[in-house]
Amino acid sequence: MASPDKDLVPVLDKDGVRLTVDDAIATVTLTNPAKRNAQSPALWRALTEAGRQLPGSVRVVVLRAEGKSFSAGLDRQAFTPEGFDGEPSFIDLARGSDAELDATIAEYQEAFTWWRRSDIVSVAAVQGHAIGAGFQLALACDLRVVADDVQFAMRETSLGLVPDLTGTHPLVGLVGYARALEICVTGRFVTADEAVNTGLANVAVPADQLDDTVRDLVSAVLAAPRDAVVETKALLRGAQDRSYETQRAAERQSQARRLRDLAGVGD
Repeated sequence: MASPDKDLVPVLDKDGVRLTVDDAIATVTLTNPAKRNAQSPALWRALTEAGRQLPGSVRVVVLRAEGKSFSAGLDRQAFTPEGFDGEPSFIDLARGSDAELDATIAEYQEAFTWWRRSDIVSVAAVQGHAIGAGFQLALACDLRVVADDVQFAMRETSLGLVPDLTGTHPLVGLVGYARALEICVTGRFVTADEAVNTGLANVAVPADQLDDTVRDLVSAVLAAPRDAVVETKALLRGAQDRSYETQRAAERQSQARRLRDLAGVGD
């Protein structure tokens, strides 16, 4: 894939993650195609830092990856006794207390949570393999545009683990419990057609059209007033946890705020 952000000065460029900002649009790029953008704790910390460094002007964040694969998932070096340089191995982590292990996993999860913030709309551009942690990173975003060669898979269960990087909640919300269970426990590939048909992806396009399609989607999002987008995202994000009547009340409250803002009337 081409790099739409290559001419911009990076706000952050470390550990396989590059963040660039162009006014209202931020682009987070995974930059280790030689390893198919395999993930590590250092990469997760860089992703967390990218979220913290977003300027207030940013309305849309695009997540993309260099090379033929979006992300092959967790770097298998994590499962070796030596682990990563300067990092505790997963074997060392397993020997720690429950509180220590919980805190470490919670820290890893931070890389996957900020994409849901109500003040931004996050769009994942996904090509090739998106496996395990790669699948969960795509699921962390609000919207997914995929190339027709995409292959999602949740392989954690096949390795004797569970998906723990925040992917289970959006996956069930998008495709339903039964299909989510089947995808996770079999570890099978989900291709572009199934991803679109089940709601996992918004649209699938030929790989050479991925960047242009994302650009068009971002332009359409930016065409709407920012405050209305923020209110709408918050309203929809909370809908699955509210009853019908509670959601009706939330709609009324949100609309009252919008009408007062448009009319220039304070609360």
